[in-house]
Amino acid sequence: MSRTVTVGVDDSPESRAAAEWAAREALLRDLPLKIMYVSEPTPRFVARTPLLDPDTYRHWAERVTSESADGIRLRHPGIEVITEQLTGTPADVLCEAAGFAELLVLGSRALGGLEGFMVGSVSLGVVARAERPVVLVRAGEQAADEHEMDPAGVPSAAAPFRPVVLGLDTDQADDTLLQFAFDAAARRKATLRVVHAWPEPPTSFYRFAGDAELYDSLERGQATLLSKVLHSWRQKFPDVEVIEASRCGSAAQVLVNDSRDASLVVVGRRIRTRSFGARIGHVAHSALHHIAAPVAVVAHS
Repeated sequence: MSRTVTVGVDDSPESRAAAEWAAREALLRDLPLKIMYVSEPTPRFVARTPLLDPDTYRHWAERVTSESADGIRLRHPGIEVITEQLTGTPADVLCEAAGFAELLVLGSRALGGLEGFMVGSVSLGVVARAERPVVLVRAGEQAADEHEMDPAGVPSAAAPFRPVVLGLDTDQADDTLLQFAFDAAARRKATLRVVHAWPEPPTSFYRFAGDAELYDSLERGQATLLSKVLHSWRQKFPDVEVIEASRCGSAAQVLVNDSRDASLVVVGRRIRTRSFGARIGHVAHSALHHIAAPVAVVAHS
């Protein structure tokens, strides 16, 4: 059975933006789009509202998925759209659905200023547990946001894509993560910017003699290491232009700073099976809260 691009919807602005992004991604990948609505067994607001009985809620859920599907078909002719309505704990059901999907797409509520944007508990729970790629899309995301300005300086979805940005730890350069990022850039005919951060040398705080030479040596060494990691992937994807960005500083902050013009940001999450439960990791967590572009979190061993 063919995999799908699956999107979870709930009639919120962020889920509508996620559905539109998922439709565009399905077209890029030539895959069907599955629109999924997950109903809790007894939604809390239904129990508190006598006029909104379970049957009414079920019909409302059916309307949300059907209207979303009809809109997608109208705006993206030719795309195969599947709808599905399931009952259960949303995070659990979506995690299970992710296992059968090429990728799962969810929405995140937008916030202004330095706060970044909010990621709901369901989305965070899915990102922390799903073993397939999960993409979070902020409310208000438009197709033109992923593209360069046209020659007249006007936002246009017909212009070339902005760069795909990959946050990479060269000590954990997993093939699953690299494959996803290079493939995403190739499908978009976009530049792939690979961002790697390394810490300042301990002596830099004390300004010892020879610090400049030590810093330069570390900088060259880290840049060389990044190039070695990417060498075989450049050969595998010869049409993808790659920019290597090896920078000194906090990995999370470096990635946020280098992602301001991204069409898509890709980060990894290690699959952990220890008893204390699933974790996202501080770099992925920062990306989800502070990067405006869609963020793909790719689980890997």
